[in-house]
Amino acid sequence: MGHMRRLLQPVWILLAIIFLIEAWLWDHLEPIVARAVALIPLRPLKQWLAERVDSLSPAMTLIVFIVPVIPLFPLKLVGLWLLTHQYWLSAVTMILFAKLLGVGVTAFIFDVTRDKLLKMPWFEALYQFVMSLRARAAALVDPVKRRILEMLRGDGDGWSSRMLRLIARFRKSVHQAR
Repeated sequence: MGHMRRLLQPVWILLAIIFLIEAWLWDHLEPIVARAVALIPLRPLKQWLAERVDSLSPAMTLIVFIVPVIPLFPLKLVGLWLLTHQYWLSAVTMILFAKLLGVGVTAFIFDVTRDKLLKMPWFEALYQFVMSLRARAAALVDPVKRRILEMLRGDGDGWSSRMLRLIARFRKSVHQAR
């Protein structure tokens, strides 16, 4: 069992990294969306939506939360079509655009619907579960992230740290020789 756990640890770390990237996008796109709401006349839309959500049941609020993301699915399909036809740059651009737009729209809608959604016990349990996964993912990835930063700075005593310090000294001597 311990051997299997060691074999699966890189997979868990990769999944944790993907999860944390999603969380990072969410955290960093929410303020950008908030700024866009301030610049574009979306603040009245947000206020209007909040007023409508107040009058809805939690279950209907869930529909309000899910529906805006559905139109973004075709953008991802277009990205996949571009990928299959080897339009690499266009495909990656389309998929990233759809991903960022999806996270941004979801963050915007979730900000409006959060309180009502959390009134549903199963949604609150799911939300708490996702937040605990986020904390566990961060705890799993933090030592790896710290080790990578140590390697990049040349700290630590591993062979990679010594190698990076040696490369840094070599680069410095090459630049001084010029």
